Amino acid sequence: MPHSTGDGAGPATRPVAVLSRADWEPRAHAHERRAAAHADPFVARRHRGAKHPVEDFLFTYYTLKPAQLKRWHPGTGTVLLDAAGRSAEKFYRPLTGPELSVLGLDASSGAVTVDAAAFRERRGAAVDFARAVLGAHARNPGFFGCFGLHEWAMAYRSEDNALRHEYLELRLGAEGTDAVVESSRIRCTHFDAFRFFQPQAVPLNELQPTRESQRRLEQPGCLHATMDLYKWAYKLVPAIPSELLMDCFELARDVRETDMRAAPYDLSGWGYAPVRIETPEGKAEYVRRQRDFARRAEPLRRRLAEAVDLLDPEHATGGAAA
Repeated sequence: MPHSTGDGAGPATRPVAVLSRADWEPRAHAHERRAAAHADPFVARRHRGAKHPVEDFLFTYYTLKPAQLKRWHPGTGTVLLDAAGRSAEKFYRPLTGPELSVLGLDASSGAVTVDAAAFRERRGAAVDFARAVLGAHARNPGFFGCFGLHEWAMAYRSEDNALRHEYLELRLGAEGTDAVVESSRIRCTHFDAFRFFQPQAVPLNELQPTRESQRRLEQPGCLHATMDLYKWAYKLVPAIPSELLMDCFELARDVRETDMRAAPYDLSGWGYAPVRIETPEGKAEYVRRQRDFARRAEPLRRRLAEAVDLLDPEHATGGAAA
């Protein structure tokens, strides 16, 4: 059974969970099954040369590979017993003699843990950026009036820009799509959506987000900021528990579905009815979904912020705004 001590491994004193193989191996298998439910169909589609506008996105836009998603990690502050083989993995290390002594273990226990010090040394810039963005996400009020128009701005003036839509057709056609953009207030706060706007749509946005301003513009109403909780999660691997990684992944997958249902594309052939944001009813439906995603995202953001605090206790925020 797992047990804890206040005299943990590493440079900072914090509780340490010690997991026997009987404790951690079932968690590892359960995580692999959970991740495989998403990763394996994507790999099978890729081998067939097939595409899916919703299910593929988290593997093609983001950089974590399917095999990496399926690999289980316990996170910072956990010791795995009978796991000596994992000490060869990146950012893992065996416990030192003094650490073994404190925990009442011996060298034959095969005790390993995440090397938080090495992670901080190599990934310090990513940790700092994640802290800033998560802090803005907590601090700023949610904006619930964008109606997913970032996707429409990406398809604006498609004929002028010779924009190909691959296997997706525009639901309202090119002229109808342009008319929605031109008649709408566009206020996109997210740089990684804004940077894909068509050139003619860039000056229509009330804001001009940059990578640097992302540190202060992130806000919980933004669907892309909510999806990006998955990005901050995998950038913290293996220093966060894989269960948290999958919680962020599955929320991002649900957000992606709404993002595409509210987009100008016709996904009826894929079984997705549109959220018609060009109508009052569609706008109301989009806002309802936005608010629900913001509610679901908050505990995940807080858990990610707490994981960042464990990695960098000198700048700990307690999961609050940075």
